[in-house]
Amino acid sequence: MAGLWFEEFHPGMVFDHAITRTITESDNMMFCAMTFNSQPLHIDRHFAEGTEFGRPLVNSIFTLGVMIGITVNETTLGTTIANLGMSDVRFPAPVFQGDTLRVRTTVKDCRDSGSRPEAGIVHFLHQAFNQDGVLVATCDRAAFMRRKPSHLAVNLPD
Repeated sequence: MAGLWFEEFHPGMVFDHAITRTITESDNMMFCAMTFNSQPLHIDRHFAEGTEFGRPLVNSIFTLGVMIGITVNETTLGTTIANLGMSDVRFPAPVFQGDTLRVRTTVKDCRDSGSRPEAGIVHFLHQAFNQDGVLVATCDRAAFMRRKPSHLAVNLPD
């Protein structure tokens, strides 16, 4: 399990995630088909050529999913109970087929759960950048995280 327990996070902690992902035409087309998004700006090359972008844009919800997905292995894999919400989602620059995304996560804050003593809430800022270092997506995410079980705690001598 690669995810961190609630106690292992602290405000200001930064993860420059090792995984990167090149977005393909196939990714974009399949995601649009699976989500019934028939926006020609995403799926019609000839239509998109006549826009200010000159080529199809990658579906922004796919971009959001890839951005958050890249973060899982190093932050929440096996230690999260649930996502509580995502807010302030922004796409300051377009993502195109062939772009490669890399992601940085910053821990904004951590707090104890008011209802569950075995858990806490971690607020993350996720930022995705393309291969040229251009910020293409951001999102604040609240994750309901497990505390380290007592049977896994290591008691070090004083």
